[in-house]
Amino acid sequence: MSQVVIYTDGAATGNPGPGGYGVVLLSSHHRKELSDGFRLTTNNRMELLAVIIGLEAIKKPGVTITIYSDSKYVVDSVEKGWVMGWEKKGFAKRKNPDLWKRFLVIYRQHHVKFIWIKGHADNPENERCDRLAVAAAAGKNLQADAYYESVKDKEDLFN
Repeated sequence: MSQVVIYTDGAATGNPGPGGYGVVLLSSHHRKELSDGFRLTTNNRMELLAVIIGLEAIKKPGVTITIYSDSKYVVDSVEKGWVMGWEKKGFAKRKNPDLWKRFLVIYRQHHVKFIWIKGHADNPENERCDRLAVAAAAGKNLQADAYYESVKDKEDLFN
């Protein structure tokens, strides 16, 4: 059975503000780095999107994956089962339902374990993800985080 290790990080300047994600995928002797930036988003959205992008990069189903993230928001939501409860309630009054729904689709295709790591604690791969995310957020021609921009002024996004 295939095994993959994924490191992820997200960043947003201003939170909300320009943001980006960074992903490092490791499997055997293979390494892949992914990143992208958005003109207006939040740190939590970028942390979650980094995980989604990492999982979506794996094309075969049924892979055993360990994800290292410094995001308590993402790690606790999954490992403590909160996201499953949110799903049962239709993500009512929850932030980022678009991303959580997208996450659950790809998450269920694999055998995923999350491990929380302290950010900025000299973990080389986490530090690399941070640099990728920050650089992506500072890039030119940032794309729109369409969902966030469409609902950012609506009260229910923040309830």
